[in-house]
Amino acid sequence: MTSTIRIIGIDPGLRRCGWGVIETLGNSLRFVASGTVTSDGDMDLASRLCQLHDGLAEVVHTYTPDEAAVEQTFVNKDAVATLKLGQARGIAMLVPARAGLPVAEYAPNAVKKAVIGVGHGEKAQIHMMLKILMPKAEFKGNDAADALAIAICHAHNRGGDRMRKVLASA
Repeated sequence: MTSTIRIIGIDPGLRRCGWGVIETLGNSLRFVASGTVTSDGDMDLASRLCQLHDGLAEVVHTYTPDEAAVEQTFVNKDAVATLKLGQARGIAMLVPARAGLPVAEYAPNAVKKAVIGVGHGEKAQIHMMLKILMPKAEFKGNDAADALAIAICHAHNRGGDRMRKVLASA
């Protein structure tokens, strides 16, 4: 008997950290909720990371997912910005891990390929496909939409070799 699996997708960011929760049963997907946790850009880095931690912890507590997926970061020309994003990503991985969830990671191109069929695409294409895959999905902004796409990517790949390794080590 197959059971429903609740997945949280997290799109890490220091200013805005998107999250999206879906349920999957077999090949079907169901939208649960989505949103964005924000940090105050006028605060010091440690305080901002605490804001992200506390906000994501509340989301995990409220929606009680079974598994988590986080988007991998890319390195850009600004090393300081990349480092700060990496710290926010650490929070995005820590919160579900501390809640006892297995955490999978996906490259941005893998997420796009899972949702729109190709590894490179525009935000508008992701939004359109989210509405096709989950007509009741509600998301405000790109961060929440990206997080839902990450959750969908995980739903499609969770039976794969990468996730079996994550689940086996949990």
